[in-house]
Amino acid sequence: MNELLKKIKDHSAVVGVIGLGYVGLPLVLEFASKGFSVIGFDVDELKIPLLNSGKSYIKHIAEDRIKQAVNSKKFKATSDFSQLSKCDVIIICVPTPLNEHREPEMKYIVETAKTIQKYLRKGQLVTLESTTYPGTTEEILLPMFEAPIESNSEKFIVGVDFFLAFSPEREDPNNPSYSTSTIPKVVGGVTDNCLKAAQTLYDQVIVKTVPVSSPRVAEATKLLENIYRSVNIALVNELKTVFYKMDIDIWEVIEAAKTKPFGFKAFYPGPGLGGHCIPIDPFYLTWKAREYDVNTRFIELAGEVNTNQPYYVVQRCMEALNEQGKALNGSKVLILGASYKKNIDDMRESPTLKLIEILKDRDAEVDYNDPFVSKLPPSRKHKYDMESVPLTLQSLVSYDLVLLSTDHDYYKENSELILKNSRLIIDSRNLFRYAENVFKS
Repeated sequence: MNELLKKIKDHSAVVGVIGLGYVGLPLVLEFASKGFSVIGFDVDELKIPLLNSGKSYIKHIAEDRIKQAVNSKKFKATSDFSQLSKCDVIIICVPTPLNEHREPEMKYIVETAKTIQKYLRKGQLVTLESTTYPGTTEEILLPMFEAPIESNSEKFIVGVDFFLAFSPEREDPNNPSYSTSTIPKVVGGVTDNCLKAAQTLYDQVIVKTVPVSSPRVAEATKLLENIYRSVNIALVNELKTVFYKMDIDIWEVIEAAKTKPFGFKAFYPGPGLGGHCIPIDPFYLTWKAREYDVNTRFIELAGEVNTNQPYYVVQRCMEALNEQGKALNGSKVLILGASYKKNIDDMRESPTLKLIEILKDRDAEVDYNDPFVSKLPPSRKHKYDMESVPLTLQSLVSYDLVLLSTDHDYYKENSELILKNSRLIIDSRNLFRYAENVFKS
């Protein structure tokens, strides 16, 4: 314990990060910038040479930061997981999706744990950052790590021989106000020594750590954060449909309500939920709650409302076209924005993918434009062979309907071009405010 703490405090500890995506890569760069030697692990062989040459495959992460880490010899990427034995700290940042039954898909965590189990040695700290249900750290990781494969009959004691903790990621890609190092970090250890080791580690790179009594509390904290957002977004999405029937603009209502200096936080409707967290995380708790014979009806209802939003948007498209004497069947539709939030290239759970599916099912001809996504990547449910079309006067006038799905600044900057040359616009983000050819959805 003392040797590990000394290495962490003097930044001589070698940090291993498993999973070099939207969570793992920013974490790598923070540790490297503070002088730690970092080994990044990933099973995607395409990422390794890119990173080791100082290139970024995530648009909002600057290549200069990666080059600096690589050139200073503080970071290298590898797919050779045997190098885990060289690490004093191992941080797990792998995906935790849902399966087709909306149940947690734990295979990435389990397979990663099996790999760590092969190379685990005494004196190492392992932290899990992947969002999951309460109990994962102690029910899945702990039993595996207490009996490492290479130790044969020797049993490792948590808090003595190795240290285990959960610290949920709080990444918000391309947030101009907060970054990995400036967002307070919740930490829960299996034992007091585990908590001390993990808190000492994150204290080196994060502005503030928030210790809690157990990994379960830390796991539940992450779920609460995202369930809170899911439920409130569902509320405004439902009010949007109600107020539309009453000829009331939901966005005007929200702007008025948020002038109240207490007791109200503004949430905004949209075409559906996107990103890895909010569409997925609430269902981790609903799944786990069944083990305790508890029905999480409130959370599941919010999920239903949010899941239905793409269908509502398409219904508004149909109504708007009908007013012009046209059917959706056979109409040409251009979707503006493919990523799940503005000004990034993150396609995880993007509602645009569902919009394309529904529109195509209704026999519309669909194209998309996105300055951050030149080609739609394959996702869990969708594999489209589609590339971004140019946003020009000639292309806009050829579409029967333009549907704004993601409110990139690019579209605001080109609003005059879009408004003047689009026959009909469905605006699901209130980007264009009020114009004659704009329908809100």
